[in-house]
Parts: sequence; structure tokens; C-alpha cells
Amino acid sequence: MSSTNPKTYAPAASRKVAFLGLGVMGYPMAGHLALAGHAVTVYNRSAAKAGAWCGEFAATPGPRSAATPREAAAAAEIVFCCVGNDDDLRSVALGADQGDGTRASDGAFAGMRPGAVFVDHTTASADVARELAAEAAKLGLQFIDAPVSGGQAGAQNGMLTVMCGGNQAPFDVVTPAAMAFSRAFTLLGGNGAGQLAKMVNQICIAGLVQGLSEAIAFGQKAGLDMAQVLDVIGKGAAQSWQMDNRGKTMVADKFDFGFAVDWMRKDLGLVLDEARRNGARVPVTALVDQFYGDVQQSGGGRWDTSSLIRRLK
Repeated sequence: MSSTNPKTYAPAASRKVAFLGLGVMGYPMAGHLALAGHAVTVYNRSAAKAGAWCGEFAATPGPRSAATPREAAAAAEIVFCCVGNDDDLRSVALGADQGDGTRASDGAFAGMRPGAVFVDHTTASADVARELAAEAAKLGLQFIDAPVSGGQAGAQNGMLTVMCGGNQAPFDVVTPAAMAFSRAFTLLGGNGAGQLAKMVNQICIAGLVQGLSEAIAFGQKAGLDMAQVLDVIGKGAAQSWQMDNRGKTMVADKFDFGFAVDWMRKDLGLVLDEARRNGARVPVTALVDQFYGDVQQSGGGRWDTSSLIRRLK
């Protein structure tokens, strides 16, 4: 995070919270919680990164790191989590061995006190959200699935859109704290609804990026000044977040930033799995997923999702 943080935080009661997972999203999200006045304990698989986080936010109330998810969660009223996938999520929540040597006794659920709330910001399956909600209930805990949209920039600026599934009472408990890194934090239904809404989000993005890729490639073949064209059509019905934030970098053939193709394919895999279960027809999404596979094969797994245009050049 920048040392000059521009976000203004709404007044909220200081909470003891934990944050599990300090990746490109989790690191700044945990930082916003600390800057908003919450006492934050962090856990990360790489202890060095947790130590660096504590050093960066040393001036905030009570930053500390923990060796296990259980230790991080032990005194927390709210445990936030943002990891890679379903297996990573099970590992930090339950401590079940996922091949990383984590013991069951090390999971966050084992350390949380009754009534505490686990808020998961991982983009994962709706099934794992329901599974963990059921496990939490057995222990007297609350679970909210809360995937985010807004990318790395949204996390750094504290302006994420968060789609939540769970019960109203724990949602109301966590909302004031979560607004430290959110522009919108919305309950959409029971457990799993947040993950399903994130799938809707990714379906929209997949189609938009492919359409934008085709439009820019077409305009370039036609000899147009596409930076100028995007300025013009961005003021009309074609405008979108993708056009505003990725159009000109696509024209410039720059992709070494943003949301990686590898992660988008993981997300679209979740969409396609869910569509097979519920019978939804997503032919364009399935096709774009294959196109992202082509980008991966060309060495672009870590490129931004806007690199889809590379297939057309």
C-alpha cells in the first residue's frame, strides 16, 4: 500500500480481527482494517510476508502475526480470509491436511470463540461455502461467503465491491469493519449466494473482455486511432469498466499487471462446474475460457485478463 493512503474511514467501533492470507488482495485489505483502527492479527503461509505487513503497519493499533490460522483467530471477533481456492480455504479454516503439512488443530475454526464470524473473501465454489457454513454452525460460529470485485487497485484503494452470502445478524456485525476496504458490502442471500453472484460477475467480465478485444483488433486492422476511438465511444452506450480501465493498455499491448489469466481460468472453471449442476447455458463463457487457455499456452498465465486480445494479433 502507498504510505499516503487517500481513503477516509467511517467511524466504527474498534474490533479485534484476524486476516488470513496476505496476497495481492489480502495484504492491502488487512492494511485498511488496521488503518481504520482495528487491532489486526495476520497469518500468511510465508511468515516473512506477515512480518513485513506488521512492520508496514506498526503505527496502527496492535498489529501482530501468528504462526497458524488457529493462533491468529484465537482472540478475534471477526476472522477475514482471502486465499487461493477451495483447498486453500479448507486448509486455513479446518486445518485439514491439504499436502502442506497443516494439522487439523491448526485451523482457524479450532481457535475461534463461539459467536465469532468467519468472513471468506476467496473466490471459491458455492459448495465449499455451504460446507464450511455447516461446519461453523456445529461449533457455534458464523460464516459469511464474501468474494470481491475490483481487482488489486480496488483492494489498494479500499474500494472493493463485496458480494455476501449468509445470515443477516453476522452480516450486520461485520459490515462496519468490512467497509474499511469496501465501497459496497451487500448481503444477497444465504450461504453460497455470494459465490454465485461472483460467478455472475465473472461471466459478465469474460464476455466484455472478449468483445472489447475484438473491437480493438478490428479497429486497428481498419487503420483507426484506437485510443481516440475509445475516448469517443467510451462516452456512449459502449462504455464499461473494462473499456475505461483496460482499453488503452490493450491498444498499447501492455499486460504485466492486474488480474492474472490463471486466476480467471480458475474462476471460469467454477462457473462451468456450477452451470453443469444447475443447467444454465453459458456458451460464450465456455468459449472465452478456451481462449484464455490459448493465452496460457502462449506463456501468458500471469498476464492481465485483458491479454485476451493477443489471440487476435
